[in-house]
Amino acid sequence: MAAQAWLWTSLTVALTFILTVVNGNSEGDALFTLRKSLSDPDNVLQSWDPTLVNPCTWFHITCNQDNRVTRLDLGNSNLSGHLVPELGKLEHLQYLELYKNNIQGTIPSELGSLKSLISLDLYNNNISGTIPPSLGRLKSLVFLRLNDNRLTGSIPRELSNIASLKVVDVSNNDLCGTIPTSGPFEHIPLNNFENNPRLEGPELLGLASYDTNCS
Repeated sequence: MAAQAWLWTSLTVALTFILTVVNGNSEGDALFTLRKSLSDPDNVLQSWDPTLVNPCTWFHITCNQDNRVTRLDLGNSNLSGHLVPELGKLEHLQYLELYKNNIQGTIPSELGSLKSLISLDLYNNNISGTIPPSLGRLKSLVFLRLNDNRLTGSIPRELSNIASLKVVDVSNNDLCGTIPTSGPFEHIPLNNFENNPRLEGPELLGLASYDTNCS
């Protein structure tokens, strides 16, 4: 019995280690894909070595006790390039901080898979395209700051279903349609929507079309 118990314990430890390595490598692969898509003149990503067991020793990365990535802190890092769909694989990520860079391209819809995300800070970049409706699946989201980019299209109504949402700032873009007023948007100040010349609102009990001025 003692030998069986020892064997079972050893197998459990080995399996836990293997799962940690696999998960760590998966998250490391996703982050290294991001690194390859970015230009990094100041070498802030120099420590991002894909040969390590997991990315928890990389600068600007924070992990939990299970070695799963919970924070990505690359604000104001003089980065350019674009975001990658693989970021959606960081299922334990709580903070995605990429503000004040020169990131271009669009917001990947795959970010809607980040079920643990609390803060999405992409402000002060050069991001274009629309705000993905898939972000409405982020039921833990508190902070959504997308201001000072080149975003177009309407504000997805799916965001109104995020009860945890406290801060939304989409000012200084080229959004159209009307400003939502239901759910968390009831308490968002109007200056967080300013300098979107084609954005109207707030909505008047559904009398205005959501996508007005979007054609």
